[in-house]
Amino acid sequence: MKSLMKKINKDGRSVESEKRKEFDLKQLKKKIKNLEGKARLELKRLSRQKFACQPDAEQAVEQFNKKLRYHTITGVKILKAPYYTQPGRPPKGAKPAGYSYQIQADLAENESAIEQEKIRAGRFILATNVLDVNELSYEQVLKEYKNQQSTERGFRFLKDPMFFTDSVFLKNPERIEALAMVMGLCLLVYSLGQRALREALAQAKKSIKNQLGKPTTTPTLRWVFQCFQSIHLLTVDGARENHLFN
Repeated sequence: MKSLMKKINKDGRSVESEKRKEFDLKQLKKKIKNLEGKARLELKRLSRQKFACQPDAEQAVEQFNKKLRYHTITGVKILKAPYYTQPGRPPKGAKPAGYSYQIQADLAENESAIEQEKIRAGRFILATNVLDVNELSYEQVLKEYKNQQSTERGFRFLKDPMFFTDSVFLKNPERIEALAMVMGLCLLVYSLGQRALREALAQAKKSIKNQLGKPTTTPTLRWVFQCFQSIHLLTVDGARENHLFN
């Protein structure tokens, strides 16, 4: 929380996370290196291309440079080379049939563009329609945002393909509202079940394996359901249930 509050206390508008900034800078470094490799391959192909005139070559350089995000072309030279219609080595004093133009250039990092990305690293935007700072301070905006994480995860559950929401088509507004109500109730039941599961694990001081095979005391209820999908026979107090989780 302290690392998130540093930037808020300074300008009162933006939020910066030191941990997220460190992660973003590492990702940015990888991205720059990856894009540089691709750009050099494309520049190599461009340098082998022959143009009919110098303006065409210059235009190709300009278009290529516009596509670069974190780099820029440097040391650009347009080389003029004669060509002959007859095969083989031309005789001494032979006039060329014409001239072709090729690009010679190198790549360099665009320091200004990279610096802008470094400034943005670790920052994210928090927006609200409550504009009165006395009613909702910047610190409270951040606190409310952090409290919404469980809600956001709930909506992610509703939008999951396994929930089959996208397979339901409704035109009547009342039916759409009813479906939204059912979805909300499903999410409520799911959340209560997940909380009960985690509380039971905490009380028993037990853990289960997660998707990576590592022990966890906070599994998702969906993962537990998936663990039971392959069970076809369940015995509880001597009573047998067939295909209960089929």
